[in-house]
Amino acid sequence: MDQLLALKVFVRIAETNAFSRAADAMNVPRPTVTKLIQDLEHHLGVRLLQRTTRKVSVTADGSAYYERAKRLIAELEDMDQLASGARSQLRGRLRVDVGSVLANRILIPALGHFRDLYPDLQLELGVSDRPADLIGEGVDCAIRGGEMPDSSMVARHLAHLEWVTCASSAYIAARGIPEHPDDLLSVTGEGQGGRHTISGYFSSLTGRAFSLEFNRHGERVAVKPGDGTSFNESTAHVNALLHGLGVGQTFRFAVAPFLGDGSLVEILPDWSRPAHTIRLVYPSNRQLSAKIRAFADWAVAVFAPFDSRPRVDGE
Repeated sequence: MDQLLALKVFVRIAETNAFSRAADAMNVPRPTVTKLIQDLEHHLGVRLLQRTTRKVSVTADGSAYYERAKRLIAELEDMDQLASGARSQLRGRLRVDVGSVLANRILIPALGHFRDLYPDLQLELGVSDRPADLIGEGVDCAIRGGEMPDSSMVARHLAHLEWVTCASSAYIAARGIPEHPDDLLSVTGEGQGGRHTISGYFSSLTGRAFSLEFNRHGERVAVKPGDGTSFNESTAHVNALLHGLGVGQTFRFAVAPFLGDGSLVEILPDWSRPAHTIRLVYPSNRQLSAKIRAFADWAVAVFAPFDSRPRVDGE
């Protein structure tokens, strides 16, 4: 029995609650996964996993073994990377999940540099605005925005991203320029000077539509999307704004070229929305991984030019 491989397989099954997910994530045949667990349990003389036709769960003995096993694997990976010396020796798989507009506008254009630094590292970039289950889906780390409700995750600050409210030049020509956020509270209208349409964004996880937020000198206005179009993918949302489907709020960096060439027009510039905090997050049991540390250091440098305000100590 390859005990180290068996340990890795067991940890992945414990985290995903499925033999098939562990096999797919590790690129190991399902029969091999089953045999490794059987051999490991026979070697230890205890049952680590409770299997039924519907699910797999960790036994009490398995839970204690899992905590020790995951720490050991993390330490072994770090030892290997330290012993290998040069950073170019980083090897293996690194799965990173990131939202669409962040991937397409920031990360992917810079990935050539990362590949030059770590040519032997297999990077898998999961691009979606749906928040991934890092443990359940075998994701090593993710780039996420907003609050951090999950205390089991470690976070590293990447940037504060500035918002902009905008619409296409064609839309503005047809509908006029809103003078106050209240002008956006009405629903779809037609013709010159007609009522405005919101091109909104909704959560792919909850289905909840996000309001447009406006702040000025203590006054706050929130505008909910009405009968216009809404999207749950950030790149599609930018594309919708470009094609005149309404007024929307998005990250300034994502539309800067289009604001520069006049395709999009900034509206209500005297009103602001609090900056959106972007972080690299990963499960606390993976914080010793040299691969994650290398990606985090690189990502901090890549996002630095997009940071709209100084960091707060501890971020």
